[in-house]
This record gives sequence, C-alpha cells and structure tokens, in this order.
Amino acid sequence: MQFSTLGSSDESVSRVCLGSMTWGLQNNQQDADQQIAYALAQDINFIDTAEMYAVPPSAETYGKTESIIGHYLKNNSSQRKDIILASKIAGPGLPWVREGGPITGETVISSVEASLKRLQTDYIDLYQLHWPNRQTPHFGRNAPNHFKFSDSDSTEQTESMLDILQGLEKCVKAGKIRHCGLSDDTPWGINSFLKLSEQHNLPRMVSIQNEFSLLHAKDWPYLIENCVHENIAYLPWSPLATGMLSGKYLNGARPEGSRWTLQQRNGLYRDTETSEAAIKAYQEIAMANGITTAELALKWCDQVDGVTSTIIGATTMAQLKENINAFKDPLSEQALSDISAVIKLYPAPY
Repeated sequence: MQFSTLGSSDESVSRVCLGSMTWGLQNNQQDADQQIAYALAQDINFIDTAEMYAVPPSAETYGKTESIIGHYLKNNSSQRKDIILASKIAGPGLPWVREGGPITGETVISSVEASLKRLQTDYIDLYQLHWPNRQTPHFGRNAPNHFKFSDSDSTEQTESMLDILQGLEKCVKAGKIRHCGLSDDTPWGINSFLKLSEQHNLPRMVSIQNEFSLLHAKDWPYLIENCVHENIAYLPWSPLATGMLSGKYLNGARPEGSRWTLQQRNGLYRDTETSEAAIKAYQEIAMANGITTAELALKWCDQVDGVTSTIIGATTMAQLKENINAFKDPLSEQALSDISAVIKLYPAPY
C-alpha cells in the first residue's frame, strides 16, 4: 500500500480510503466489521464516514454508520491508534438534522460531541464540512446558470465561514478533532477558509473531498491546481460514479440490492445516454488490458496528479477486494492514451 501526506497536516494516509456510507442500510454490523478488518489487513489506515450516513439519507438511518464504526472500535480498541478516522457534519437541507439549518460554530461543537459518542472514541482525526451553506455546482448542478453565484452574499458567507472556523478551533483546542477539511466545495470556498484561518489564527483546512471520476472530472485542472499549490489533500469520492463505472447498470440493468434500486435524494441524474456510451468505451479499454472497468476507473483516478487518497466503497467483500486490488499496478501508457481519447469524446456525460 502506498501512502501520502494529508495536505498540510503531518498525517500519513493510505492511497485508498475506506468509505462507509452503505453501512447501516445496504450493509449490517457484521459486513462492516469484515470490511474494516480486511482493509486494515491490506494496510489501509484511512476510514471516512459522516453523521448523515447511511445513504440514501433518511431520519431512520441518520447516525447509523458512525454507530456501526463505534461498535467496531469498542471491540477493537487497540486498533484505534492505527486508524485515521474522518467524519463530516451535514450541511443545510435535511429536515431531520438540526431542522435543516445551516452549519454554524455552535452546531459544529454539538455535532462533534454527538459523533464522538456514536463513534465511541475520544477524537476524530479529520472533521469535514459535508457541503457548504451556500449553493455550489455539485450533485448535478454544474451546468452554466443552473443557479446564480451572484445571488449569494459573499460578505454574509464569509462571516458564516469565520463563525464555523471559530467553532472548529474550540474542538481542536479541546482535543476532540485533530484536523479540519471541506467536502463538495469550490476554489473560492477553499481560498476563503484559508484566508480567514491566516487572518484570525484559526485551524487550517487540510483537505477537500469532491466527486471525481472518469465521468465527472470537472475539478481538473482548476480546483486540483489550487489544492496542489495550497497543500490541500484532494480526496475523490464516488470514483466509480455511484457504481456506474463497474458497468453493472448498463442497458437499464438494476441488480438486486444495488444502490440504484433505492430512492436517491438527488435522483439518477448521472444516468444519461452519454454516460452509457462513455462507460461502454471504457469497458472496451478495460477488456483490452485484462482488467475490469471498475479497476480501470480506480487506477485512472489514483494516477491523477494532485490526488491524495481515493475513497472507495463496497457492499460485498468481492467488490471490496476488486477495488483495493485496482491500486496495486498502474495503467500502461497506451491505456492512459486510450482513456484520454474517450474523455475528449465525453468530457461531461452528466
């Protein structure tokens, strides 16, 4: 297993991060225990979760994933020191989470406390803002003028960010979180937080996790360049585009128990004719190289300059083993060239 430094922190994290959002709905405690144990045996030391999980999010599953991880940590307490544990505070819009209200310094403090109890640990290594209080071009909202940036009051948003950083600082000083990070944010968001941290001597954001895959590479080059030069770890989530890049949903297939058989909060906006055409093209490249399409997608993600650790997820042990195996050997130059040709044909499938 290869390792990278988590941005400006001193944490060394595995190039593979074990995602957990299926635990508590598609997967139970026993499944999660097996996945964690196997990942640790493969030298993966990075686990990502969120207070919102399991997904699709609901009032019934809220906090269940953290509780499952907490149960594992309680029964395997000696392993806690070997794990870089990341969690996230949910942004606004979920009525069962703080009545759908925004992230504030006060809610950061209370949410950290609640997560610590569910996780049955004294500290969280990386605490992230799941999504900003303002609208951002994520979750299918990246078409020009889908919404207007000019509708957002930058002064008001900056004041909100300062309040959040002050809440995070209290948690850091109390030893309850070690590092802070972002998720589903933009270059303006990154730089605004960095500027405030420097001006007010507050905790510095060390990472950002955004959706990034062969089907959704919009963060290259501008946001990723920002991350590289500001020493922000870039952590791709959904590198298989919610499983699409495995090919399992081609031609309208919906395997029993798969994620797309569940009601999605933002709908199946990734399911387009262009996405299907791109996946079939990647499938041909994978076959020519003797690997699965999922392995192709994960290998590609890992080799992108600026990527620190790729967040994977699986509902079965077979999927988990396939995903982890993908990081062992790099793609050939010919395969990368063939992939680049497909990206040019389908730069934004959804």
